[in-house]
Amino acid sequence: MARGKTLSVVFKSNYQNQGMLLPPDINDLIPQNHPVRTVNDVLERVDISELVRQYKPGGTSSYHPRMLLKILVYAYINNIYSSRKIEEAVSQHIHYMWLSGMSTPDHNTINRFRGKRLQKSLQPIFTQVVLLLCEEGLLSIKDLYTDGTKIEANANRYTFVWGNAIKHHKEKIKQQLNELWQYAQSVAASELDDTDPSGFDKIDKEKVSQTIEKINEALKGNKSADKKIKQKLTYAKHHWPSALEKYEQQEKVLDGQRSSYSKTDPDATFMRMKEDHMKNGQLKPAYNVQISSNNQFIASYSVHQQTTDTNTLITHLQNHIRQFRIKPNTVTADAGYGSEQNYQWLENKRITGYVKHNQFDRDQNNRLRSKKPYTVDKLEYDPVKDRYYCPTGKPMKRLGSFTSQSRTGYEQTITRYQAKNCDGCPLRGECHQQKGNRIIEVNHNWNRLKQKATKRLKTKRGIQKRKQRCFDIEPVFANIKHNHQFKRFMLRGIDKVNIEIGLLALAHNLRKKVA
Repeated sequence: MARGKTLSVVFKSNYQNQGMLLPPDINDLIPQNHPVRTVNDVLERVDISELVRQYKPGGTSSYHPRMLLKILVYAYINNIYSSRKIEEAVSQHIHYMWLSGMSTPDHNTINRFRGKRLQKSLQPIFTQVVLLLCEEGLLSIKDLYTDGTKIEANANRYTFVWGNAIKHHKEKIKQQLNELWQYAQSVAASELDDTDPSGFDKIDKEKVSQTIEKINEALKGNKSADKKIKQKLTYAKHHWPSALEKYEQQEKVLDGQRSSYSKTDPDATFMRMKEDHMKNGQLKPAYNVQISSNNQFIASYSVHQQTTDTNTLITHLQNHIRQFRIKPNTVTADAGYGSEQNYQWLENKRITGYVKHNQFDRDQNNRLRSKKPYTVDKLEYDPVKDRYYCPTGKPMKRLGSFTSQSRTGYEQTITRYQAKNCDGCPLRGECHQQKGNRIIEVNHNWNRLKQKATKRLKTKRGIQKRKQRCFDIEPVFANIKHNHQFKRFMLRGIDKVNIEIGLLALAHNLRKKVA
């Protein structure tokens, strides 16, 4: 450098308004290994005839459903769930422009497509994508790891309806109606018939209205009738029938299967969530999402309204079988799915289940097992004579069997046995706290299924399956909730929630395929 010469800063040329001889090709601007190309290639290979049938002929032209599907799936891969933000991305982001072919659907079009068009057609599309991944050897649909998670619904947390509250209010109306009837009988018995409201098996709007009318007629013109009673009758006449009608509608929504729902999303059930930012165990309207995975790919999904996983397994696996027209060889799940009904169903379908029951972990802990040495499962049983022996070695008398029905309608056969001469037995204090001789109730089929499951879980294959479950299905939920930041549904209603989970599952699988 010459002495005394000053240097100047040099910038690269920047001509923002410089015209181009040829317009740029967007395809050349996207790397060959970019995830958007994977989304495009995979969704180009699926059959969308079911989706096309959702459109009616005539009218103005529509945006192509395949293009809209690509945009939605790619948006879910990039954690964009709002239709307005997707609309913005389509007009500003080069990858969305390439997928859409420079088309610019607005947020209403995107939302209608997602909420209505995909309701009956997304599941078959997801199935095709899974089968394509199977052909590439990325996963198997015959070896499943199943678990569930609760995701908050798009509903107000404080607009709840409780099934027990409905029963309480109806019983209260019935009780008050009976009190009014008893009062009317004490004042004007000759004016009333013998129909006592307390004898109603079920009260409804019509019965209550008729009974109130009878009481009013009986007390009409009776100067000795209490004014407060007449005021209460007036209130009952104007409020109770409408209240009962409302309760009946609410019970129809609950359908005898749920204990609660949200008024802003009647399909959502109030559940206890792990994400409890207030640290007070607050119940929130949510859906129970069940997922079966293999090699951390989602093989099938389903959405349920039950708060526990136990009653979802059969429905979930039935959906899987109907979806792929083939039943899985093995199913691995945690103790939340261990029930007699589930075990029996798996056995009937000849599906090998590596599913814990709720006492499996306790049974492996000798310290816990030794705390109660005389529980029913530790008593000696002779299957040939169908006889239990008490801790002192004396045979117990078989009292008989009865059938009980679970909440899901599954029938269980329970057998009762009674010990002899418990009075004065030195082990009575440790054996039981019942009055008189000890009576035990045993479900032999449940015991058989538990023993079979325990034996299978303790095999080398069972131990490997139990370990693999943690590494297979749990990362799927972590990816959805942490990486995808999906902790609350955008849409309302179980049908639309199914669509959102389907899009999430597609996004998860394609994202993992690229990784």
